[in-house]
Amino acid sequence: MIKVYGFSKVNAYARGHTRDLRVLWALEEMQLPFEIVGMDHPAHDLNAEAYRPLSPFEQIPSIDDDGLLLSESGAIVFHLAKKSHRLMPADSAGEAQVMRWCFAALNTVEMPLLSLMVLDWTADGSGGKPREFLVGWVHRVLSNLERWLSGREFIATNEFTVADILMAHVLSSGVKDAQLIAPYPGVMSYRDRCLARPAWQRAYDAYCERVEAG
Repeated sequence: MIKVYGFSKVNAYARGHTRDLRVLWALEEMQLPFEIVGMDHPAHDLNAEAYRPLSPFEQIPSIDDDGLLLSESGAIVFHLAKKSHRLMPADSAGEAQVMRWCFAALNTVEMPLLSLMVLDWTADGSGGKPREFLVGWVHRVLSNLERWLSGREFIATNEFTVADILMAHVLSSGVKDAQLIAPYPGVMSYRDRCLARPAWQRAYDAYCERVEAG
C-alpha cells in the first residue's frame, strides 16, 4: 500500500493549494490504493528527524511505496504513472514529451508565478521594479503557453497525462490575481478543462474534508 505524506493541518492561505494535491489527484486518476499519513505543519511535523529520510527539504508531499521513499511532486507523479502504466504513453517518444512538459510546468511556468506570489506576500504593495519584472516574466510565459495550447486539448499528447496534472495545478494554485491570466483564454480553458475531471473533484473534496486550517 502506498503511504502518502500529506497535510492534515496547514496555514489557511495555503489550504486547498498545496502540492500534495497533485499526488492525490494522480492516485485518483490511476485508481491506485493508498493511505494518508497526515502531517501537521503548524506543529512542525515536517521538521521531525524521522521525516527527513522521506523529504530532505522537509516538504510535502512524499510517499513510501513499499519501501521506496520519494519526495518532490513531479518525481512522485511520474513514478506513479510508470508504475501503473496510466497517464503516460507507452512509446518512448510520447514519454519524452510528457517528461518535457512535467519539467516545463515545474521549472518554466511555476517559477515566475511563485516568485510573484512570494513578492506580493512580502512587499506590502511596494514591489516596484522587481514586481514589474516578474509580471512581465509571467506574461511572457503565459503568452507562449497560450500559443502552444492553440488547437490542443492537452499539454503533451492527445491524451490526458501526468503533465496535465502538474500544469493545471500550477496554473490553479499559482495565479492569485485573475487579471494576470485573463488575457489568455486558451490557458484558462485548458486549466478549467483539466480541473473539471471527476478525479480532481474527488481528490479536492476529500482533501478539504480532511485538512484543517491552522
